[in-house]
Amino acid sequence: MPVIAQLLTALLLSCLSIAARAEKLRIVTEPWAPYVYEENGKLLGLDYETTAIVFKRLGIDVEWQLLPWKRCLAMLEQGLADGALDIFHSAERDATLLYPGEPLSDVEFVMFYANARPHPFRTFDDLQGLTVGTSPGYLYSQAFSESNLFKRETAPTHEANFGKLQLGRIDLLITDRRVGRHVLEQMQLGDQITENPTVVSRQSQYLAVRRSAGMDLLVQRFGAELKRFKREPAYAELSARYGAGPMAQALPPAAANAEIHR
Repeated sequence: MPVIAQLLTALLLSCLSIAARAEKLRIVTEPWAPYVYEENGKLLGLDYETTAIVFKRLGIDVEWQLLPWKRCLAMLEQGLADGALDIFHSAERDATLLYPGEPLSDVEFVMFYANARPHPFRTFDDLQGLTVGTSPGYLYSQAFSESNLFKRETAPTHEANFGKLQLGRIDLLITDRRVGRHVLEQMQLGDQITENPTVVSRQSQYLAVRRSAGMDLLVQRFGAELKRFKREPAYAELSARYGAGPMAQALPPAAANAEIHR
């Protein structure tokens, strides 16, 4: 057998090693509706359902766990999970994680404020003296994290953050536009809390896996199949069901440089 053919065969066998073992691919993620969440004991969401379809086409079984985001990251570091769903790419994670070339979705981070205490936002200067609700385990940019203009206060869940905003315990909160809309609908707070139209930052979400034998080719196959699926009418229908739409214009970095990483 020619050397090139031998190498290709070895790569294919290593990629398929996950399916060949009795083990399932262990994927962790945080509830992040409408991208991934649980309802009546069933996993749903744009990115979850997309990923499940792609893995099914690849013939790979997956074991899913929904956990707080900091726990998800810890499990990746400890080797207790093979990958994470809806994780942002960052240079510091390249040493331990592999990312496909195709993202699952794009998110837009915006500010939300209570109608009873409006705080229109355009730049960081508008946040002078205010307290902004954030999420634990999320890595914010240096400009956002180290700014002395405003305070940052975490809450264990997105629902808790919106509850604090409603009660006036924080002045604004920052989260993804679609996530915020979903939480407001579930908590029936749409008439009390407003979404600021200014896009603070935009990020792509991925399925990332730990660097280990065979995972590089798995990531390539996943990315290729994901890209193929996203061209199909089935993906367009799935995306429309979960409120995907055209992206708004984001602020230039000089106006609000709050890059966020899950």
